[in-house]
Amino acid sequence: MTYYVYLLASRKYGTLYIGVTNDLIRRVYEHRSKVVDGFTRRYDVDKLVWFEVYDDVLSAIAREKELKKWRRDWKIRLIEEQNPNWMDLYPVLSG
Repeated sequence: MTYYVYLLASRKYGTLYIGVTNDLIRRVYEHRSKVVDGFTRRYDVDKLVWFEVYDDVLSAIAREKELKKWRRDWKIRLIEEQNPNWMDLYPVLSG
């Protein structure tokens, strides 16, 4: 099975959220649709700006925990290395 560690943003340099899932399209859709009460709904964090793919859940969870400990500027650098314009990647992935 495939697992994803992902970063959502409210806007460029805005509020960030890190998560892990086995279905990236479904999970980002849930964030965008505001179907689940919580952080992303409260702070309007719904733009997929970065993700990584893993083959096993333990590696994905370990990476998520690692990233959650990172300083904000490190997370921003990570996003900008792959997505310098902070483009929302969800429309491309979801077709």
